[in-house]
Amino acid sequence: MKEFELKYGCNPNQKPAKIYMSNGEELPIEILSGKPGFINFLDAFNSWQLVKELKLALGMPAATSFKHVSPTSAAVGIKMSDDLKKACFVDDIEDLDSSPLATAYARARGTDRMSSFGDWIALSDKCDVVTAKLIAREVSDGVIAPDYEPEALEILKTKRSGNYNIVKIDPDYIPEEREIKQVYGITFEQGRNNFKIDKDLLNNVVTNNKDLPESAIRDLIISLITLKYTQSNSVCYAVDGQAIGVGAGQQSRIHCTRLAGNKADIWHLRQNKKVLNLPFIETVGRPERDNAIDIYISDDYEDLLKDGVWQKLFTEKPEPFTKEEKKAYLSTIKNVALGSDAFFPFGDNIERAAKSGVSFIAQPGGSIRDQLVIDECNKLGIAMSFTGMRLFHH
Repeated sequence: MKEFELKYGCNPNQKPAKIYMSNGEELPIEILSGKPGFINFLDAFNSWQLVKELKLALGMPAATSFKHVSPTSAAVGIKMSDDLKKACFVDDIEDLDSSPLATAYARARGTDRMSSFGDWIALSDKCDVVTAKLIAREVSDGVIAPDYEPEALEILKTKRSGNYNIVKIDPDYIPEEREIKQVYGITFEQGRNNFKIDKDLLNNVVTNNKDLPESAIRDLIISLITLKYTQSNSVCYAVDGQAIGVGAGQQSRIHCTRLAGNKADIWHLRQNKKVLNLPFIETVGRPERDNAIDIYISDDYEDLLKDGVWQKLFTEKPEPFTKEEKKAYLSTIKNVALGSDAFFPFGDNIERAAKSGVSFIAQPGGSIRDQLVIDECNKLGIAMSFTGMRLFHH
């Protein structure tokens, strides 16, 4: 297949639309089911690069959940605690621990379930049956992977009445060294961002605290590779082998840090016993549970607990999760890693990051205010590396 005709481009009025290889060669993909659209393919090819790099950098199966050309999360296949399984709605999967790929996907999808609704999925390895079962029960647009087990493929083909988008990509495909795109009829050309992200990138620790344990190195690598495929400006919090808060496409760096930090806080709060033990009525669907949990954790929890509302969701009225309780719970969080795709211009970013348990930071450096940022890290006991490499993505 040298080209594939699309129904339309970004919007229904943008026709004609297609994907093809400008050099006339075959596309490096097979479409096994469905008919992916323009934005689906943007998500597919960006997300595939992310999981492929994570697998190469860390040697573990990786998965990501994408929406509108940015990841909601990315993760590697590290076993999950019972509480985390429950928070991610996968505690009923008995054989989850048998599949690191399924664990990676469960983490990625479970991080920001509100944002991941209707996502595009990328898998670094052959999709197995356990992973396919997880995907089958979530609302999703499609998946890209290097291969699929026969039974896994049949499970996925049952989604959307047989129209679920399933793409197989050649794992050995290497794109050309230059990238070309057009904006307003004007052609842009640049070299591909082939910059390698690995632990050597973190050697320049500029703070008094120079302790970067292996777990922190892993999480910083995850955050930086995630940022490499996130619409800029962007900041990413990561812990325990997964991105837990991505702030994408903000004009202000501090707004990135706040947005990603708020998402990271929500991820942590979802694992609080008060949230894990919410008495949902058995028939309440997964999307409705996600929405209810999101409101319960927020400052608008009273909207959920008022008479006539809570009875539709719960067997009994939950106790409020007060602001003081949430603050106390979050104050116990530590060892979170944070990456930024460009330098922090002010120390307020560090101060906000610390409120979400950040203990390790990786950023390019290069600001005239670098010393102010270093001083703030030293005050808070945070270890920070200067990578010297910006990771803008547009």
